[in-house]
Amino acid sequence: MQLSEPSDEIGNETETETEMVGDSFARHPHDVYRRWREEGGVRKVRFSGAAPLAGWVVTGHAACRAALADPRLSKDGATEAYARHEGLPVGGPGSGLTSHMLNSDPPRHTRLRRLVQQAFTQRRVAGLRPRIEAHVTTLLDALDGTDEGDEVDLIARFALPLPLAVIFDLLGADPAAHGILQVRGHTVSGDGGDGEVSVPTAEAMLERLRALIAEKRARPGDDLLSALLTAGDGGDRLTGQEVTSMAFLLVIAGHQTTVNLVANGLLALLAHPAQLAAVRADPSLIPSLTDEVLRHESPFALASLRYTTEPVTIDGTTIPAGEFVQIALAAANRDPEVFADPDRFDVTRDASQHLAFGHGVHHCLGAPLARLQAEIAFAHVLRRFPGLRLAHPERTAEWQDNPRHRGLLTLPVRLR
Repeated sequence: MQLSEPSDEIGNETETETEMVGDSFARHPHDVYRRWREEGGVRKVRFSGAAPLAGWVVTGHAACRAALADPRLSKDGATEAYARHEGLPVGGPGSGLTSHMLNSDPPRHTRLRRLVQQAFTQRRVAGLRPRIEAHVTTLLDALDGTDEGDEVDLIARFALPLPLAVIFDLLGADPAAHGILQVRGHTVSGDGGDGEVSVPTAEAMLERLRALIAEKRARPGDDLLSALLTAGDGGDRLTGQEVTSMAFLLVIAGHQTTVNLVANGLLALLAHPAQLAAVRADPSLIPSLTDEVLRHESPFALASLRYTTEPVTIDGTTIPAGEFVQIALAAANRDPEVFADPDRFDVTRDASQHLAFGHGVHHCLGAPLARLQAEIAFAHVLRRFPGLRLAHPERTAEWQDNPRHRGLLTLPVRLR
């Protein structure tokens, strides 16, 4: 079907009562998601906090899976439409950075994904294993001299720098540029799909990516960025803006997902000693562990923004045309209709039906790379530090105050 462009009326309030969600949501989201599933599965919500967000939230596994693949829930222009609706800045120097396939519908999405897949192959991802293992070893070597009583933040010292280094290997970029593209509240906030990028950061990002692309045009190498520049068939190639935007998506969305996956997984293991012991006793459980982390504490709690192009009935609730829809991956992944005793963390369960990487045409293209990094990270950390423990087990974990992400702010541990 032909999807319409978002209109000025998109996101207008309806008579449906909107539930206000306060700052405590970041600490106890699963309690709220459980109540929403039990009360009907779909409701209109406005999240407060550092990253205000509003729209209809879908929570059940079956409903979320169907919504993720429903062409009546459009992504074309959704970010800009939401910004206009909320009175946020639209456009600016960084606006071209978000014109990637995550923010588009077929047929444009189909074209972009086909061209990107020619460059971002399974072979290329698998070929990164030695580099990932080298980065992990280097980062853990730097921690190895830590005294027994010293406290280490595993996010700042490990989970954060690892995926960024891997992404820059993938792009064939100079590690000296890492500071410009750092995320999680340093210079860039948001996920490149629905997040906000400050103007100075957008300018720096755009300048750096364009310079890197120009370098690859002049001196191509065996890297993803060079491959993106030459991907095509029948004369159809990615434009310069499309390559720039795709590189931005890889850096921001890919990096954020992996940081959260690694950190959430290490916290879950340290908070569940029996599960940690099971993985230590049988390292072949690490792929299963990775799926269970993705299910139990999904790195992206809400899928990227969509809006209805016509009235859509989901789980018995009709959402009018022109409304924003948030698909709660974190809620779907703890649906008891699909996962027995869903709040229990169990590395031996079959968690393969989780929706952490989405579903349908927008299923995450970088999922194999995120899995590979997490599996290598878990294996090396557990082998290197058999005495690893939480530095403050009595404290409640601190989570990012952003309903879209499920990520820790810090992960203080003692290594011995």
